[in-house]
Amino acid sequence: MATPLIGGILDQIIDAGRRLLSQQSSPVSPGADLEALCARVLARRGEATSLAYASELASRLERLTPEEETKFFEMLAERFGADREKVLAAAAAYRQEESALHLRRLAEAVEAPRQELLRRLNMAPGGTRVIVALRERLLGHLAEKPAWRAVDADFQHLLGSWFNRGFLYLERIDWNSPASLLEKIKQYESVHEIANWSDLRRRLAADRRCFAFFHPALEAEPLIFIEVALGRDLAASIQPIIDPEAAAFDPAKATHAIFFSINNSLTGLRGISFGNFLIKQVVVELQRELPQLKTFATLSPIPSFRGWLASALAGKPALDLDPADREGLEALLQRPAVDAASLAPLRDTLTNLCAGYLAGSIGGPKPADPVARFHLGNGARLERLNWLGDTSPKGLQQSFGMLVNYFYDLDNLELNHEAFAEEGKVALSRELARLLAAKPRPKARPSDKTPAVAAGR
Repeated sequence: MATPLIGGILDQIIDAGRRLLSQQSSPVSPGADLEALCARVLARRGEATSLAYASELASRLERLTPEEETKFFEMLAERFGADREKVLAAAAAYRQEESALHLRRLAEAVEAPRQELLRRLNMAPGGTRVIVALRERLLGHLAEKPAWRAVDADFQHLLGSWFNRGFLYLERIDWNSPASLLEKIKQYESVHEIANWSDLRRRLAADRRCFAFFHPALEAEPLIFIEVALGRDLAASIQPIIDPEAAAFDPAKATHAIFFSINNSLTGLRGISFGNFLIKQVVVELQRELPQLKTFATLSPIPSFRGWLASALAGKPALDLDPADREGLEALLQRPAVDAASLAPLRDTLTNLCAGYLAGSIGGPKPADPVARFHLGNGARLERLNWLGDTSPKGLQQSFGMLVNYFYDLDNLELNHEAFAEEGKVALSRELARLLAAKPRPKARPSDKTPAVAAGR
């Protein structure tokens, strides 16, 4: 976050810039045309006057109407992109002579002027927050405006640099944290809803931990946070963990740390990954505080399984299923709501399908599930499927109540990561390896590509 000293200095520079512009008969006008204002931000070479214009631009962008918003992004796409002729000329010069000078000129030509505009906007007080909010609004337009993806690529490129792991800091959140921060945790929790303050207080009790990454430019704004339950076993159900009436466990007796909720808070930072660093650093913090902890694992949702199954039954990917199983699954998908009784006859079929879905052995080459790709990409092992691990309406809807444990074997994280990243190998527990090898089980047709799996403990 900006310190009061830095904020005061910026305000002084901006005030000086406004005075200079007034003396030059080019004052910062609140009613200035937005395109003209952007051009002025880019045109100024002096720090004070450029900051004065950037500050006014930040203020204007915070107040955009939907119509102005569309015009602004259209302007960024059409008038602040790279100059095609300059790019071609610079490329031709570099092709003719591969010198450092020509390479630098090619790099300068390829970079769209909107990148420099965003850099200057970022210098204004509150500029980073404005840019993150702008990208959130931009993402909402991409489906109907695919040409704006080039604009989004520039946003993502710059935000990826500014929110590099080296700039982030980790903080533990507990019941004594500021009320405004606790309110954000309650608001941003999207995996397992926090219904009220009593719910939140239990999530932050003595046998729970919550950690978040923060950035200096976004005061008291958790970028991503993780919730942890301490206990003595590999949790199979989320209900006891999030039950606000559950008795607290003595953390000094805990041997297991279960990561049960990871939340990215800001939509404007979508696609910029912090989670792998967060988990590894939280493990270090927990080991420092509670050295008796031996097991680090997740109790994770399977958010896309139902949608995948519906597509698979329609032939994408194609499944070889017993006709009775296929009929039962199709009937299940037609139900407006499911419960334990309706799921019971299909338990084995659903479990086998879900194991193949998570391991990528059905419809590969890598798991379709985004949570699976995240944890397996971090080097975790696919450990155990938990039948009816989440009986909430959301859990039953998205994965028929199943949850999965990913095991973070600290001695093999990098080995598992490399095998997954380079060869698509999924690290499996022996239990899941046996499940996938069992007969009969649903299979992809021979034409489908399937990745290798590596059996673990």
